[in-house]
Amino acid sequence: MPKLFIVSLGCPKNLSDAEVMAGELAAAGWQLTPDEDGADAALLNTCAFLGSAVKESEAELKRLLGLKARGRLAKVIVTGCLVEREKERLLKRFPGLDAAVGIHALAEAARALDKGGAYVLPAGGPLNAPRLKARLTAPHSAYLKIADGCDNRCAYCLIPSIRGPFTSKPLADVVEEAARLAESGAKEISLIAQDTTAYGTDLYGRPSLDRLLKELVKLKDVRWWRLMYVYPERVTPGLIKAMAANKSVCRYLDMPLQHASDGVLRRMRRASTARSIREKIAELRRAMPDIALRTNFIAGFPGETRAEFEELLAFVKETRFDNVAVFKYSREPGTAAAAMAGQVPESVKTERAEALIAAQSGVVDELNAELKGKRCTLLMDSPLFGRTYRDAPDIDGRVELETPAGARPPKPGDLVPARIVSATGYLRRARPVKRTK
Repeated sequence: MPKLFIVSLGCPKNLSDAEVMAGELAAAGWQLTPDEDGADAALLNTCAFLGSAVKESEAELKRLLGLKARGRLAKVIVTGCLVEREKERLLKRFPGLDAAVGIHALAEAARALDKGGAYVLPAGGPLNAPRLKARLTAPHSAYLKIADGCDNRCAYCLIPSIRGPFTSKPLADVVEEAARLAESGAKEISLIAQDTTAYGTDLYGRPSLDRLLKELVKLKDVRWWRLMYVYPERVTPGLIKAMAANKSVCRYLDMPLQHASDGVLRRMRRASTARSIREKIAELRRAMPDIALRTNFIAGFPGETRAEFEELLAFVKETRFDNVAVFKYSREPGTAAAAMAGQVPESVKTERAEALIAAQSGVVDELNAELKGKRCTLLMDSPLFGRTYRDAPDIDGRVELETPAGARPPKPGDLVPARIVSATGYLRRARPVKRTK
């Protein structure tokens, strides 16, 4: 049986696509291997959201094609956002490729790899639950893509041109896929899309994430449901109520805000205002005082003045997010922002990004002081480390569990009651405690 090595770059949405292709390839007779040594073929699932991601994808593609040229791989196939961004240009630049598969033709990956000859497969039809899927995450934690594409048209973003219009999976398909993930051992499922809160608008005429959650929480084997990529203006009262009413829905939201100054938000073509963001966060915290909030901010967007940046800096200190990712603005050809006047010098972008990171570091110190001594439940990712509901897999912090001498160490996927004993940055330490009834 020929062996296939998979490299998936970029976000969890990309990883979810790679799992679909892995399932199709396994069913077609390919043996999936985590080791490129001894593999017969490689599949590279690329990211192309930013110029830096394009460079990373192209560097990895060159490396894999180099292995093929030296006889260590028989075939190389490329998929993902870089294929959609470059199309036929990619095939001309890398003639050693055996196939290039579009993101809407994931089920055709096996046919493309077997057939050989470089070509771009056309876009497919509606988004449905994948016929086959091979898990590439830890058995106890899974990603579930509920929609693809985007209609938001933010000025800095290429996603609509790469992934197309927003398309939801039918609710029954999502529930079916979630049930299969639960059967495979998933105790935590993170719902993902370009905009999870737009779920259902194309199928049911209104945002329907609350309706979806009410069906998903009936799957009792899943202990944690986690919501990623949430837009604040579509966090409806119904969604907040569904989160607050169901203990299996993590009191956690990943809500990329990008900025907190009205002027910058307008230029970004974001629907939020500084006031609406503050009001939404206050509404969430009234309903769920223990909610953990993660966000992203862009430093140095075109036209960002010192005063506008100071608004953002004050907002970070004031709002006290649990986790913050900071990105320097990247000027991407083809976006509206690339042609805007007032491009900020790289040195200023760096200075502002560092100031945001320093401000958030101070916030984390304050939050850590409050966490010490508190009870928590850890979902173990290894016998040594786990996460609380406050931390999403792969991107947030972790907790080191100090298992007493002679005690059986926990297994990955175990839920362990514990108490936080120390915290530094995004690494916390805890000791097990007895379960309460």
